[in-house]
Amino acid sequence: MNNEKIKQTIEELLRRMGVTFESVTPSEAHDRTAFVIKTSESNLLIGARGAHITALNHLTRRIVGKGAAAQDEGLNFYVDVNDYHDKLLQEIKNRAQILAGRARSFKASIEMDPMSSYERMVVHAFFQDSPDIKTESAGTGDKRHVVLKYVGE
Repeated sequence: MNNEKIKQTIEELLRRMGVTFESVTPSEAHDRTAFVIKTSESNLLIGARGAHITALNHLTRRIVGKGAAAQDEGLNFYVDVNDYHDKLLQEIKNRAQILAGRARSFKASIEMDPMSSYERMVVHAFFQDSPDIKTESAGTGDKRHVVLKYVGE
């Protein structure tokens, strides 16, 4: 499915939800296409801890998926609101870097707050080449989190 069709689907969904928006702009980010919604009503679309934007992504992918073939690579996209996704990922990386510094200082393991599977994957990838910090997921369900383990000398 092409970007224009996905963009039109998102715009129609927003209109049906009664959300005013300035634009929906596709851009390449994180090896996927991001459809960034610019709106003054971002709180409605993002929700508490990103719950609404997660649901919006799921709903949009389901709608677009009905019109796409199963093998279609066009489903490799996500919906973002006012660059919330990029800011969140940067915040997670910054927090992980600070906690890794603590793990190094105390030569101990440090647990991060619970996060989504995608956010955990970002942290694991961030430390993939780190010689002295290894990552491991722990916990179950919505309490699943990353543990930063110091493995230096």
